[in-house]
Amino acid sequence: MQRVWITGYRAYELGVFSDKEPKFLVLQYALKQLIKAAIDDGTTWLITGGQMGIEQWAAQVGLSLKAEYPELQVAMMTPFTHFGGNWKPENQAKLATLLSQVDFHASVSNHDYTSPQQLRNYQEFMLNHTDGAILVYDVDNKGKSSYDYDAIVNWQGQHDYPLQMIDFDQLQEFSYEFGENSDKNSNKGFNSN
Repeated sequence: MQRVWITGYRAYELGVFSDKEPKFLVLQYALKQLIKAAIDDGTTWLITGGQMGIEQWAAQVGLSLKAEYPELQVAMMTPFTHFGGNWKPENQAKLATLLSQVDFHASVSNHDYTSPQQLRNYQEFMLNHTDGAILVYDVDNKGKSSYDYDAIVNWQGQHDYPLQMIDFDQLQEFSYEFGENSDKNSNKGFNSN
């Protein structure tokens, strides 16, 4: 898979509100391991969206890995123009910073948000322009990513499109691994609460 779509839970769905929280550190660690494995398997483009949570964190991790993997390109695609325009100023600033750092960014729709069809068009665009997906999502713990999950599963019915899902059990495993590999960080564990 040369081009991988990576998406998943929003930050609030995971209960992560600061980059100082143990859950955030575990998620950064997990994303780093997943992206490195994808690169080792031939990924050259990491393509994600702009949502606060897994998407922005994946872009950050991808950018941090470019020194070690200069062949990696990071792209952020948003569903419509002025995406995030109604967020708090500090969250808008974080998105703007990321968009200025990635190798490519664009909006799928050249219009402001007008209808849910733009989000469906975004999913179709992502599926058409990637070779597979990494989805941090647990089907037993619903969230906004259920729409992406359903779109991917429907797409798989007619296309060869690998999907790697990372559920809460796997995140807990990453938490144990992170705790074992880190002397200064205590292992707080990871769960959906």
